[in-house]
Amino acid sequence: MLYTQEQISNFSEQSFAYVIVEEKENVLTITLNRPDKRNAFHMPLANELAYALAYAHYTNAVWCVVLKANGPTFCAGADLKAFAGDDTTEKPSTIPMPKDMVKLGDEFNGLHKPCIAQVHADVYAGGFLMIGGATHVVAVDSAKFGLPEVKRGIFPFQVMATLEPLMSARQLLDLCLRAKTLSAQEAKEIGLVSEVVTAENLETTVKQLVADIKEQSPTAVRLGLKAFQEMKSKAAEDKHKYLHAMLMQCLQSKDAAEGLAAFKEKRKANWTGN
Repeated sequence: MLYTQEQISNFSEQSFAYVIVEEKENVLTITLNRPDKRNAFHMPLANELAYALAYAHYTNAVWCVVLKANGPTFCAGADLKAFAGDDTTEKPSTIPMPKDMVKLGDEFNGLHKPCIAQVHADVYAGGFLMIGGATHVVAVDSAKFGLPEVKRGIFPFQVMATLEPLMSARQLLDLCLRAKTLSAQEAKEIGLVSEVVTAENLETTVKQLVADIKEQSPTAVRLGLKAFQEMKSKAAEDKHKYLHAMLMQCLQSKDAAEGLAAFKEKRKANWTGN
């Protein structure tokens, strides 16, 4: 993660300007809150999002992340005016500066916690870094998805890395090259969206998904997601050795002992995340 464990040690004392964070019952909810700019992200918003994800990563008491947004658009991508220096308006934020520029794809990859994107509206351009980085995407049936960058003379370079594991090369290239807007159902068909629901059922569907995830061992889930990301960089001949080591680490956890005890005693496990 870009932020260190030391930097997030006073997380509860920080003031966020562009996201709203709420921690409750082992769930960290992060809400994009720049509705006047269609939640387009600029450096301050990206820093705040990366900081919140780092907190979730380092905190064993956080078992799941829910990513939401305020306003009529979930995310319009990067704020090109802000990155070009044309918009210098900023709200007060106490989030420390990261050691390098935030690359949202890397931050989601390093989260190692289930992340549910609760998509209530349209997602464009760099917003795909968020939904592509989530483990689950629940979208309303009216939501639209598109990569319009080529219409602006640019290309969704970083988005390609996020989307590559989710869909075929032809589907990915077609999205990038034709700048076609997809319906929620079309986005589901190519692997971008997990589930399509009505607006009335969006929140209840996400709550049920969170409840399902919390039934499982948070330690096993965390180590499993870590292994899923890290095995991508392992040579083919090293993958099984690495995954066996991760299994041994998991078996030595308190959650594994509790899970085996609960199975023998025919009771519900009491997870601690350790």
